[in-house]
Amino acid sequence: MIERLGIALRREEGATLVEAAVGLVVLLALFIAILQICLALYASHFVADAAREGSRYAIVRGSTSCSNAPSLTDCDVTSDEIQTWVRNLGYPGINPQHLTVAATWPSGITECYPSTFPCNNPGNLVKVAVTYAFPLNIPFWKSATINLSSTSQMAISQ
Repeated sequence: MIERLGIALRREEGATLVEAAVGLVVLLALFIAILQICLALYASHFVADAAREGSRYAIVRGSTSCSNAPSLTDCDVTSDEIQTWVRNLGYPGINPQHLTVAATWPSGITECYPSTFPCNNPGNLVKVAVTYAFPLNIPFWKSATINLSSTSQMAISQ
C-alpha cells in the first residue's frame, strides 16, 4: 500500500491543467492591457480632435460681428459654451464628465476695439485646451488615471 501511495504522489496528470490555467490568466491580463493601451491612444486622438473642433467652433462664433452670417447662432461665444459644445460631440467610449475644456483669448494681432475682454475681434486668437482624465485599468496592476491634453489655437474669422 505504501508503494501505491508513492506512485500516486509522483503522478503529474493535474500539473498540466494548473500550468495552463496560470498561463491563460497571464495571457488574458496581457490581452486586456493591450486593449486598454489602444483605448488610451483612441482617447488621445479624440482629445486632439476635440481641441481642433472647439477652436473651429470658436473662430466662427468668436465675436459680435458673426451676426452677418444668417446661418450662425450663438455669436460672441464664451468658454462655457465652447465646453458644452465639445462635451456634446458624442464620441463613443468617451465619458464627457471626465472632459475639461478651457478657452482663452490671448492678446492678438489686431487691437481690441470695441471689445476689451475677451479680445475676440476678427483677426485675434482663440486658444482651446482640452483635458481628458482617462481611467487606466489593467488586471494585476495598480489602477491609474492618465491626463491626456491637447491645445489648439486659431485666428477668429468672423
